[in-house]
Amino acid sequence: MNIPDKLRYTKDHEWVSLEGNVATIGITDFAQGELGDIVYVEIETVGKALEAEAIFGTVEAVKTVSDLFLPVSGTINEVNPALSSTPELVNSDPYGDGWMIKMTVNNPADVEALLDAAGYKTIVG
Repeated sequence: MNIPDKLRYTKDHEWVSLEGNVATIGITDFAQGELGDIVYVEIETVGKALEAEAIFGTVEAVKTVSDLFLPVSGTINEVNPALSSTPELVNSDPYGDGWMIKMTVNNPADVEALLDAAGYKTIVG
């Protein structure tokens, strides 16, 4: 299981990469493995300001549908356009081409308060 050291993580299995006040967010390798083959990603919250822990979309796999939870408060700027035609990118490259959203965070320090790779490893075993 791949858990890059440079990212931050949530207990809900999202990862966050921060550049300035813009965060890129996706689901972890562990999450995509648990979900199975992803067939559809729905995110209709572009332009919306949401609080941390708010549902920002859903991911549908062959086995189940799962909510996506926003790790930090802010405004969603962009959804990965590739996911509409190739949602399987989340399975094949969850930390790269399979990213979900980009957002402007209200407080960049909130990202630093999320789990580091070691902390996330303790959650997933």
